[in-house]
Amino acid sequence: MTKRILFLFSDTGGGHRAATNAIIEAFNLEFPGQFETNMVDFLRHYTPSPLRYSPEIYPPLSRMRGAWKVSYEAANGPRRSRAVGRITYPYLRRSAQRLIAENPADLIVSVHPIADVVVPRAIRHNPVPFVTVVTDLVTTHAFWYQRGSDLTIVPTEQARNRGIRFGMDPDKIKVIGQPVSPSFAIRGETKEELRQALGWEGTNPVVLLVGGGDGMGPLRRVAAAINEARLPVTLAVVCGRNQELYNHLERLDWHIPHHLYGFTQEMPRFMAAADIFVTKAGPGSICEAFIAGLPIVMYANLPGQEEGNVDYVLDGQAGYWSPTPDSVVAAVRLFAENEDVRRTASANSSRLARPNAARDIARAIAALVP
Repeated sequence: MTKRILFLFSDTGGGHRAATNAIIEAFNLEFPGQFETNMVDFLRHYTPSPLRYSPEIYPPLSRMRGAWKVSYEAANGPRRSRAVGRITYPYLRRSAQRLIAENPADLIVSVHPIADVVVPRAIRHNPVPFVTVVTDLVTTHAFWYQRGSDLTIVPTEQARNRGIRFGMDPDKIKVIGQPVSPSFAIRGETKEELRQALGWEGTNPVVLLVGGGDGMGPLRRVAAAINEARLPVTLAVVCGRNQELYNHLERLDWHIPHHLYGFTQEMPRFMAAADIFVTKAGPGSICEAFIAGLPIVMYANLPGQEEGNVDYVLDGQAGYWSPTPDSVVAAVRLFAENEDVRRTASANSSRLARPNAARDIARAIAALVP
């Protein structure tokens, strides 16, 4: 019989869905027809109010840096996280039990820290192997590290060491990498062929500017600053689902070659065709850039979980932290006008890449299916 794997995520930001899709894509490549996969936004569909509105609450809350940092740190410790679990589980017990009853599985994979706090308690009397896939690179929240997990997969040694400090069994925490779609590692067309196909003509370096699937962060001000500086680049801006941002940039008085995009499935091709990557310090975007060997300029981060991402890129000498539009312009100018600097950062970025992480994660999970 086909084995069933339940993936738990939530659309609190685009990273959890993207990571889940990457692992499922890898399963289909590694084990075609052998597993039935089911992904569920458990906060949206299986929690009471107000948690069920987390996908709507997340974008405005993430823009309130002070409030976000306080909420992130409030339960960020092994004792505090377990205390939160004991307090909140009675409130969520019925929802978790309904989730398990309506989605029978031979193994459960959590790609969201709140699922780690709740679901292992719900399956204690009907044990099913439970795997956690951590999607933060360095400054990982304590919610990720729960003793009820049979295996916790982390992207970096720093994340593993943090889990061990938080009381995890070292034998149950494994460094594999960040799950990124296998399509980012596929090399087909050359950079020149991709640029021609995309209409990115000219000899100037191409700067790819993104803000995640929701076009978050000060993307508008960064794009305007690069344009006003009249840098010797071609700028490709991915606005995601942010139609207001797209409309604003479309009306901008442009001084440099540019291309605007909404939400797109073409990011692997965009990355492969670009020369410089300007982004919010999200873990998925950073690891995609590593695979593409792109120098990285980071203009924003979420307090708490993304602060370590900035240090990870800086320590690897793969890019710059540029938290103001002017500093973004300075970093992009340096990369655009100095090819040696750009090549060095590109090589460092490639050294940090784990292009086969999603496939390796799929194999590690498959090995635990009874």
